[in-house]
Parts: sequence; structure tokens; C-alpha cells
Amino acid sequence: MREALLPETFFSVNHQDSATHARTGTLTLPHGRVSTPVFMPVGTNGTVKALSRDDLNEIGFEIILANTYHLYLRPGLEVISAAGSLHNFTAWRGNILTDSGGFQVFSLAPFRKIREEGVEFRSHIDGSRHFLSPERVVEIQALFQSDIQMQLDVCTSWGTSYKDAEKALAITALWLKRAKQAWQDAAAEGYRGKLFSIVQGNFFKDLRQRSAGEAIESGTAGIAIGGLSVGEPEEVFLEYLNYTASLLPRDVPRYIMGIGTPQYILGAIEAGIDMFDCVFPTRTGRNGRVFTRQGALSLKKIENRLDFRPIDESCGCKVCREYSRAYLRHLYKTQEILCSMLASYHNLYFLHDLVKDARKAIEENRFLSFKQDFLRSYGGSN
Repeated sequence: MREALLPETFFSVNHQDSATHARTGTLTLPHGRVSTPVFMPVGTNGTVKALSRDDLNEIGFEIILANTYHLYLRPGLEVISAAGSLHNFTAWRGNILTDSGGFQVFSLAPFRKIREEGVEFRSHIDGSRHFLSPERVVEIQALFQSDIQMQLDVCTSWGTSYKDAEKALAITALWLKRAKQAWQDAAAEGYRGKLFSIVQGNFFKDLRQRSAGEAIESGTAGIAIGGLSVGEPEEVFLEYLNYTASLLPRDVPRYIMGIGTPQYILGAIEAGIDMFDCVFPTRTGRNGRVFTRQGALSLKKIENRLDFRPIDESCGCKVCREYSRAYLRHLYKTQEILCSMLASYHNLYFLHDLVKDARKAIEENRFLSFKQDFLRSYGGSN
């Protein structure tokens, strides 16, 4: 029996928009329910940069990300095991999705060697050598007590040849079978987290179709779309996002990895994607760039020096209620840490609010007009 159809109802679709593939749903996880579509903040090292646990709770996040590769290297498995779980270690009481580290291995190409057994790599911290197999990655994430864990996969970049993409896909498929067995072993010992498979195939539709079929056949609780937003033009991203999403079954949650701009998020929701994540809102916040309903705003610009309006007059976050553009510009120019904290808080609140409004629009069968109205206003940058 497929895992997604077990009696505990891990995922349910609540409503399908009448004019698009957008839908609302509910994930039921060990640390509570999650309403979808959902944007998940990235806490690579067990912390969402510049924000506290209370900040995340205040905004309303029900699930965040952490990264297996980084936590494996530092603080290390001994520390997290001694804490009892990643939740205990970080004091985060909500759900945690952990990335397998496949993308980090992809981005550290000069330091790694991929073979069927697994991936050998050198630490970006001290150069020490490590080896991770798909089974070991599952075991590590089970030790973390991750509510959702990802299989180890091989990601390929825009411009990869068909031959190399097919080879990466074959390894990803092999690793998925081994990860599923390791997950079943962990579940038999009491682990309650869910395993997601990942669709690869680069920008070749026959490979995408093959990979989607393998992910479906595996019967994992959810399916992620990998290998997009890796340097391709926006129109190519949207084409392959929609194509890949169309291959996936209705009864499993669909997750696209690594998108964090309003345009991409709304495009993903329209395609029927339920989950997405990215470091972009906090990274860009630390660099003094913030979201507004009229487009992205650069705080450092001289015109903000005497501008005592909030970042966004329609935003209800505490930053917009209490601080001005002029003050935030001052914090940025003087390199005060508070600027990173406030800008990151606002950006995450903005995306959380956007997705919450999108859920409401879906429930009322007006998602397309909601998206069009938002993008019409957001189109410019200042």
C-alpha cells in the first residue's frame, strides 16, 4: 500500500481552485499540522539567520528547514544525538524538514566525487574527507528526528549534457531505492518522519518523465521537484515546473526546492505545488533589500534618507508598524546587526502573508485574479 494512502492521512487536499491547478491542503506531521501551500524558511545550521524561534512563531510558521550536510559537519552527530533530536537542540517546537545535502554536494563540485555507492567529499570547513551513502543520509535524518527528510540525489546544472543528466538520474534512482529501504528500517524502529523522493532529469522532458515515474513507483510520502532554479531563464523554469508538476499524482504533496521570490512562488502555486523554500528572503534582507507590494526596495538608496514611511504601508508586521525606511537605511549604512534582523523579519512575514492570502484566494476560486493583481502592482523595483 502506498504510504500517502495510509489511514493516518498524512496529506489531504482541501480545495482545488476552479481555474488553475492551485490547491490548498493539510500536512499532518509529528510536530503538528501544516497548511499548504506553504513557504518554509531555511535554517541551514539549525537557525533561520537573524531571527529567533519566537520571531518565527510570531509570524506563524509551522515548518522550517535545516540542512543535513552542514549539521553533520558542525556541530556533528554526537551533539545532536545527545540533545535527543534537532528540535531539542534548536528549541524549535514546530516541524522540521531536512535537506539531504545533495545540493550542497552539487555546489561544492571541486571537493566531491560521486559514485554508485555514495558521495565522497571534502569538508568546506577544514578539508577533512567524508563519505555519505543514501542509507547513511536517511540514518542521520532519522537521528535528527526530522519530520520530513529528503533522499540523497544528484542535482545537475543548466547546460548539462543529456548524457550527464541521464547518468545523474540513474544514480538518483538507485539511491532512492536504497533510501526507501533505509527509511523503512528506521520506521520499524519507531522513527515517525516521512521520506520524500526527488525528481531530477535536468531540462530534458523524457528524463523528467522517467524520474517522475520512478518517484511515484517508490511510494514515498511526498515528491520534490529538484534541478530547477539552477541558472535557467525564467520562461524555461516555468515550462519545466509546469511539465514536471503535471506528471505527479494528486494525492501526494509536491515540493519544489529552492524558490523564494513572489513571482516564482505564485507561479509554483498556480502549477499545483504545495511546498517551497529558499534562503533568498533572509539573504536579500541582510543585504538591505526588502519586499513591498510595489516591488523590491533597496534600503541603501539616498531617497530613503528622509523617508519616514514604513517599508510597506499595507504590511502588518512589527517592523512596518514601528520603524521607518530612514531608520532602516541608517542601520544598513552603519552596518548595525539590527538591520539584518528587521529586514529578514519583514521579508519572511511578507512571504508568509502572501502565501496565506493565496490560500484564501484558492478557497474562493479567485487565485488567477489574485496572482495577476499582485504581479501588476509588484512588477516594478525601486
